Amino acid sequence: MEKLLNIHIEKLSEGVYLATSAELQGLVAQGRTVAETLEIARDVARKLLEAQSQNGKLDYLEPIAEQFNYPLIVGQ
Repeated sequence: MEKLLNIHIEKLSEGVYLATSAELQGLVAQGRTVAETLEIARDVARKLLEAQSQNGKLDYLEPIAEQFNYPLIVGQ
């Protein structure tokens, strides 16, 4: 089952993007683009959640609803 995890992305002065999450302790990902940062964050989140699932600590994440808003980033 897919779960919804909110992350925060910011562009650093070095020109790279940093992703963190207040909901998932330990999630830190950095990439050259937003897309790359999201991909890395997703991989890190999966590994952290897998480790937590072995300890039975996943009840704080909400399942994805039938409808939700998603910010679509479009470059020109």
